[in-house]
Amino acid sequence: MRKLKAGIVGCGGIANAKHLPSMLKSGLFEITAFCDIVRQRAEDSKKQFGLPDSKVFENYRELLMEDLDVVYVTTPNRSHAEISIAAMEAGKDVMCEKPMAITYEEAEKMIKSSKRTHKVLNIAYQNRYRPDSAYLQEMCKNGELGEIYFAKAHALRRRAVPTWGVFLNEEEQGGGPLIDIGTHALDLTLWMMNNYDVKSVTGASFHKLSNQTEQGNAFGNWDPEKFTVEDSAFGFIRMKNGAVIELEASWALNTLEVDEAKTSLCGTKAGADMKDGLRINRIHHNVPVVEKPDLSGSGVAFFAGSNKSEADVEQELFYHIVVDGAEQVVKPEQAAVVTRILEAIYRSAESGETIYFD
Repeated sequence: MRKLKAGIVGCGGIANAKHLPSMLKSGLFEITAFCDIVRQRAEDSKKQFGLPDSKVFENYRELLMEDLDVVYVTTPNRSHAEISIAAMEAGKDVMCEKPMAITYEEAEKMIKSSKRTHKVLNIAYQNRYRPDSAYLQEMCKNGELGEIYFAKAHALRRRAVPTWGVFLNEEEQGGGPLIDIGTHALDLTLWMMNNYDVKSVTGASFHKLSNQTEQGNAFGNWDPEKFTVEDSAFGFIRMKNGAVIELEASWALNTLEVDEAKTSLCGTKAGADMKDGLRINRIHHNVPVVEKPDLSGSGVAFFAGSNKSEADVEQELFYHIVVDGAEQVVKPEQAAVVTRILEAIYRSAESGETIYFD
């Protein structure tokens, strides 16, 4: 198989810990261009993941002038839309980190650019490729849970505030735990329900713990003066068919219920959650039962007989989407709805009012 020439814009943690290692492991990509506004970061990524003649840039527009097949956008959230659109207009297929954009308006512009240029726009919601997610999605698709009318999207940390990069900078990121980890939980939940028709959103966000000095943070103490995003946020989402979703997200919260990138579903035939591995609850022979699928090996889509991580699967699938026209698992229209809901939660939290969708 031919290798795709790839460029990456943004050589921070998500690039170096997730995308670049899996791209290299796949053997399907040659990473020939690295870009970061801090040149040394791009130089360091090139040394570890690039070729001897890979190029380094500080301006992404210079990178886009290179002979590249695909561009990875792994910058802070604020610039996702701008760079993705510029890359597609330059004739490159795009892998964009989550969230797709900060606003729904930006997300719509990205989709329009993809359709106009006929270039792939893939959003990096890698949790869809986990064994438990893949198994549960098959159950939902086959109707085994029945009509899913109530769900929870879980993204709760007790004390795990990221203190590096621009995570605490609202201008660059657009928000805190809601847009950072809440986005994964919401994406999983909507995908399982196969329901993207939203009626209304009510939200609340809090800055209750960000100024405390007794922090107990997993990543070391944060600087309260730089903590400009929420420390927790919650949303109530009503769908047009009457179904409802509760979304909970925190980096710092006095709770022992710590769950991240998980969903709980309640249907007319059965329910499911990811609280202790994947658990299916239903009534069998008039008795409540709980089933725990063995997801350690065979029988799981994408994972049978392999040691591939969800990031590995994501890179291989992206390759086949670009080269072979494989179907996208994460459709940009779905990712745009996630962005729209998150934006509405922030708007509702600020105004104190419910946000109604058209």
